Amino acid sequence: MKAILVREFGGPDVMELADIERPVPGPEEVLVRVRAAGVNPVDTYIRSGIHAVKPELPYTPGKDGAGEVEAVGEDVTAHRPGDRVYIADTLTGTYAEYALCREDQLGILPDNVGYDEGAGVFTPYATAYRALFQKAGGASGETVLVHGASGGVGIAAVQWAKNAGLKVIGTASSEEGRKLISDNGADAAIDHSDPDHFAEIVEQTSGKGVDIILEMLANVNLERDFEALAKFGRIVVIGSRGSLEFTPRLTMTKDATIYGMSLFNATKSDMEQIHAAIQDGLADGFLRPYVSRKYPLAKADHAHREVIEGRSLGKIVLTL
Repeated sequence: MKAILVREFGGPDVMELADIERPVPGPEEVLVRVRAAGVNPVDTYIRSGIHAVKPELPYTPGKDGAGEVEAVGEDVTAHRPGDRVYIADTLTGTYAEYALCREDQLGILPDNVGYDEGAGVFTPYATAYRALFQKAGGASGETVLVHGASGGVGIAAVQWAKNAGLKVIGTASSEEGRKLISDNGADAAIDHSDPDHFAEIVEQTSGKGVDIILEMLANVNLERDFEALAKFGRIVVIGSRGSLEFTPRLTMTKDATIYGMSLFNATKSDMEQIHAAIQDGLADGFLRPYVSRKYPLAKADHAHREVIEGRSLGKIVLTL
């Protein structure tokens, strides 16, 4: 089968398209024919070797994907050949024609969701759900600020929050991105390239400030987030690409809480809750993954450059 292999950590060019042996499922494993694979920033961190979790080399990248069940092990009970599924991590990587998974790494993909969209489901929607509900405890009537809301996690957060009855303020630097945020239900879409955008955010709350901030780029925004945070507000750090000088007294003045989060730390019960919520949201139609760019598997290096350096606009997927 065709698959991307990484034989050494480094830049996008270390990924190569190779012919490798198709895996065979063990007793409790499922083999999925991958139709599309999701590309996430975390894939690039792992490939470069800077992530805390480093796979054994060589490896095939990718945690997200969608396709149909090809074969199951003798002890598998939850899935059958032909089932449409989304992939939430694998044993062998999704940048390949086939991926080997445990049963609990798969979710049912409803018929109303295509494979390309299904490949953009798990990491963005699980991350947004965990940040908004499991960490920040978001509730109806509160206001949430989603930084970088036009990206995969940002769009997911907007959809989750609006369905739960929160007021949503999203930010994006491009007009196209702000339109995408508004089209997905945000109450306000603000240009975060404007140095005064935090004042505009406060105006949207009639001076109170926001209850929750989902922070995608903490090294840039965290210090200034307190300009828009309400008293007793919560900030969830979802992403950061560097360090910053920070004034701890800001947390005291607002009686604020800062949470760090990672899907790697989610418990089994957390994951079960996330899967159930995602499957319900997809079936009900209020979760609608937005795929902006598609590349063939051979262009995985280009997709990795784009997800970091390109415009933050929905999801990037590899099609197989």
